[in-house]
Amino acid sequence: MYRKLLLVSGVVLSLSACQTVQQHQSSVNEANDSIGGQNLTIGTVQSQLKKGMSGGEVASVMGSPNIVSTDPNGNEVWIYDKISTQRNYSKSSAGTGLLPAILFGGEASAGAGSTSQKTMTVIVKFDESKAVRDIAYHTSRF
Repeated sequence: MYRKLLLVSGVVLSLSACQTVQQHQSSVNEANDSIGGQNLTIGTVQSQLKKGMSGGEVASVMGSPNIVSTDPNGNEVWIYDKISTQRNYSKSSAGTGLLPAILFGGEASAGAGSTSQKTMTVIVKFDESKAVRDIAYHTSRF
């Protein structure tokens, strides 16, 4: 009786650690959706950049621009161009112990991977008094 209980417990524990390919893909997709942290986001642009801000205030929110140029009127234009690549991989295995070897003929594993890129371009235009007069942005993910 004790051996049966031990065998059933071992099978349940071994299989409970396994994930299906769909579960791994879901984990990978969730990680892709949460790309952010210190990265520039639309939310940051919309909530923290405002017309009338000084260049110093913009720099404290956005950091240094990638490109600084001028418009036809001689006013500064700051361009932020951010590109990020995210690679995610999720894997689990039933292990290499005696029970998985008996049940699966060796190690049983499943996994899923994903690579995505995000781009964001933010254009900040200043007026004659060096205050923000216009903010435009575009983002894409592929």
